[in-house]
Amino acid sequence: MAEEKLMVKREGEFFYPIYFEKDFSRLLPAMEEEGLYRKKICIVTDTNVEPLYAEELLSLLSKGENQVFTFCFQAGEKNKNLNTVQSLYETLIKNGLDRKSLLVALGGGVVGDLAGFAAATYLRGIDFIQIPTTLLAQVDSSVGGKTGVDFLQYKNMVGAFHQPRMVYMNFSVLKSLPSQEFACGMGEVLKTGLICDGDFYHFVCENSQAVSSLDFSVLSKMVRTCCRIKAGVVERDPKEQGERALLNLGHTVGHAVEKLMDFRLLHGQCVGIGLIAAAYISMKRGLLSKEEYETVRKGCSLYGLPLSVKGLSPEDILTATKKDKKMENGSIKFILMDGIGKSFIDKSVTDEELLEGIQEIIQ
Repeated sequence: MAEEKLMVKREGEFFYPIYFEKDFSRLLPAMEEEGLYRKKICIVTDTNVEPLYAEELLSLLSKGENQVFTFCFQAGEKNKNLNTVQSLYETLIKNGLDRKSLLVALGGGVVGDLAGFAAATYLRGIDFIQIPTTLLAQVDSSVGGKTGVDFLQYKNMVGAFHQPRMVYMNFSVLKSLPSQEFACGMGEVLKTGLICDGDFYHFVCENSQAVSSLDFSVLSKMVRTCCRIKAGVVERDPKEQGERALLNLGHTVGHAVEKLMDFRLLHGQCVGIGLIAAAYISMKRGLLSKEEYETVRKGCSLYGLPLSVKGLSPEDILTATKKDKKMENGSIKFILMDGIGKSFIDKSVTDEELLEGIQEIIQ
């Protein structure tokens, strides 16, 4: 039986559902329920996902009196850029998409971010829906309306806030996800628990076997909890003026490592490394006990996330953190932990503290 949909809403600004399903059979009825039918639709996907699910989706959506076609780009963070967006614009124009048309983001975070940005900017904004096919996209990037592309290796430097019309989770797609990609999603899951729900963090650690074996009841509870937490934050702070910055726990160091590794380490892996650095700085400040710090490391270890990185200079990582888009008036909005399940924004973390945290994750 399908789970009840979760609504993401902010009075006068946005209102959309997240569906939690075992397959694609409810997709067309869900879209029709949201008034998304008889449209020109472009499915935006990448070369990893296209051979797996694009044909099925094309066939499904064509049944709803829609005109449907596909835009596929080369998979990978390196292609999340303005050149790919330009190619997509050209495809949309040639196929006559207008302001009543719809983009469908079928893929992981890269696809969702890029398709969402194109939707936000094509004809000054058209509708799009998210169909996330990775765990990371399901628990994080598909919800909240952050869209964007990388610019000259600066991650998500060009973007827009543009909420989807709906999000459709099909948990069966996770069966085709490589184990490394699944682990990446767990980096964001662990982050979510560490931010504001210690009980959830411990639940995820205690049920690692069931989660990893894709037990539907445990998996759906985990993904739904992440979406509920993120939806709450987004509803209260949709454009990251305050509380939403908490979702960046582990990302300051994580993004710096990701960039310096030229994206050879995946985003969720870098977030896991960033969580350890943030936990270490928190411990040195007396906010986390040694045991709690080890609990953070254990969570990452349980799901096969790296605990350290090789071949990078701590000084280079420190310099890269200064180029992060989350800088504010020359200060980093760093997220620290005050115990497991409590976090806060701090602008007083010094370079010395940051360097010490970075040295903890260098092998």
